[in-house]
Amino acid sequence: MLTSELAALAGVTVRTLRHYHQIGLLPEPPRTAGGYRRYDVGHLVRLLRITRTAALGVPLSDLPAVLDDPAAAGELLDELDRRAAEEIERLTARRADIAALRRAGVPPDLPPEVSVWRSPADGLPPDMARYEHEQLVLAAHLLGTADLAGLAALLGTPGEPVVPADLTARFYALDDATPDDEVAALVGELTTHLGRALARLTDPPGVDARSAALLKELSEQTLRPVQRGVLRRVQRRLARLDGA
Repeated sequence: MLTSELAALAGVTVRTLRHYHQIGLLPEPPRTAGGYRRYDVGHLVRLLRITRTAALGVPLSDLPAVLDDPAAAGELLDELDRRAAEEIERLTARRADIAALRRAGVPPDLPPEVSVWRSPADGLPPDMARYEHEQLVLAAHLLGTADLAGLAALLGTPGEPVVPADLTARFYALDDATPDDEVAALVGELTTHLGRALARLTDPPGVDARSAALLKELSEQTLRPVQRGVLRRVQRRLARLDGA
C-alpha cells in the first residue's frame, strides 16, 4: 500500500507518518522502481500500536522502549495512571472554581476566594468599580495562595463586608471640596473597621515592600489626591495600633 493508503487506514496524516519515519518510530519501507514507498500489513500493525499507545499519553520519545519491552510498558502504565489521577484532581479543582465564579456572577479573572466579595451589583462608580477589581486581581496575585484566605477574611463577605457599603460610598465620593472634618471622620471610621478586622485575624496577609509599592502605584493611577491621603492616614493609624 502507498503512503496515503497507510495513513488513511491508520487514521493519521501523511505528515505524521513522515515524522514517525524521521524520529525512527516506524521503519522506512522499500521503494518501488518509481520511488514510492510501499508498505505492508506489518507497517500498519506497527503504526496502529504507535497511535494507540501515544493516545494514552506516552511521549513519543518513550515509545520505542514501550513497544518492544513488555516490562517497560507495565512501569510506564503505572506512571501514566499517576499522571492521569493528578490531571483529574486539577480538572476537578478547576470545575469547582468555575462553579464558584458562576454562582457569584463575577468575571473569571479572580480567585474564587476573593471574587465572591466583589460583584457587578455593588453600585460603585464605574471607574471606582474597575479600580477595586484591578486591586483585587493584583493583591490576589502578589499575596499568593497561602495568603488568599487571610485576604478574604480581611475583606469580609458581600453581605457583611468589613467596611460598610455606605462608608465605601463616602470614600469614593471624596473630592477636593469635601470638608476637612468629614475627611477626618472618614479616616477614623475606616481605621476602626479595619482595625477590628485585623485584630480578629490570627495570620493576617503579609505584604512585602515590592507588593506595597505596586498596590500604591495602582491607587495613584486611579484615586484622587484626597482619597490617597485618606488611605495613607488610615495606614499610619493602623501601624500605630499594631505597634501598640
